[in-house]
Amino acid sequence: MLALLQVATSHPGAASVLHRLWPYLSLAATGIITEEATPLIGGLAAQTRHLHVGAVGLWVAAGTWLADLGLYYIGRKRGDWARRRWPRLRTVTLRAFKIVRRHPWRSSLAVRWAYGLRITLPIACGAARVPLWIYTIGAAISALSWAFVFTLLGWAFGRTTLIVLGHVRRYENYLVVAIVLVLLAVFWLMRKRHVEDEVVEVLSKGDTGPIPKLSRPDDM
Repeated sequence: MLALLQVATSHPGAASVLHRLWPYLSLAATGIITEEATPLIGGLAAQTRHLHVGAVGLWVAAGTWLADLGLYYIGRKRGDWARRRWPRLRTVTLRAFKIVRRHPWRSSLAVRWAYGLRITLPIACGAARVPLWIYTIGAAISALSWAFVFTLLGWAFGRTTLIVLGHVRRYENYLVVAIVLVLLAVFWLMRKRHVEDEVVEVLSKGDTGPIPKLSRPDDM
């Protein structure tokens, strides 16, 4: 493998290819960490740099999908280790587990949209032994829809800036800071409203039994 890598990188066009792919690789790697900021900034970059908006959406979707598959694997194969390693996840994961058992398709489709459960829901899907084919397809649809919605929003934001101010790249750094600040404010408000409980109610829609309640972090 090392020999193949050395040969590939020594090729005259390798540096050029890596230079073109590097922004997309960065977007794919950071989507699971910075969440909506990644596709929004990627969409904005499609207005200011030589990035293709469709490629941005695909790379962000692929990166988050692979990360969600990794979380599924942790829940399925390493669930006990994960609960010992992160005790605060235990209570939330157990409650998400009950929902997943009742609604495997719905839960798989929601992994990217379930704010407050984006880590625990994939782990719960793995722990609940949701069939891999169901989870793989559902998580892929979730990642694609999520990535393209926010990528297009970022692209539209850059387009609006171009129309209003006549220039995007000159204000690029300010626009990125604005996106981050707005997202931080939105996340803070959603946290204050305990939106994760509203997500649980949506996932539990149609159940006749009591809806599982999520414990607050300070109650764990």
